[in-house]
Amino acid sequence: MTSMYALNDEQALLAKLRYNRLVDIFTRVTCYPLQSHLRTSVPSLGQVETDEIYIGVDRRGVHYVFPVQAKGKTDRLSIVQIEQDVAMCKHKFPKLICRPIAAQFMPDQLIVLFEFEDGKDSVVIASEKHYRLVPPEEIDEDDLAAYRKRNMDNGDLR
Repeated sequence: MTSMYALNDEQALLAKLRYNRLVDIFTRVTCYPLQSHLRTSVPSLGQVETDEIYIGVDRRGVHYVFPVQAKGKTDRLSIVQIEQDVAMCKHKFPKLICRPIAAQFMPDQLIVLFEFEDGKDSVVIASEKHYRLVPPEEIDEDDLAAYRKRNMDNGDLR
């Protein structure tokens, strides 16, 4: 239903991430949105704003914080924003593992998600996945069979 009314801006992207639980699927962690548009200050940086904060727990009980930066089709991702998200998480959530994420609308109804990690000099992309949201009526038995086969081919027997 959100697709019927959503635009192509940052707010629409955040709504699609939430409604379709894409952060959970992407990270393989059960996640809960904690706050949208968190504006806070971080020592040595000053004021920072994060589009969305998710808190998550994996099946071993490990707790995570996922700051999310969302960009519309014409906006550009900024490593500086990701670095600010990491600093904010270290300051506000020091006991949680920080896994920063960026989301962006792409042409052809694609949503791309990136996860970042600390690199030698800066944060770097650790993972990238592309998602196309498909209405249920457009999924047929052949699609489901292909998904099952892909699951078995990857050795994932869940």
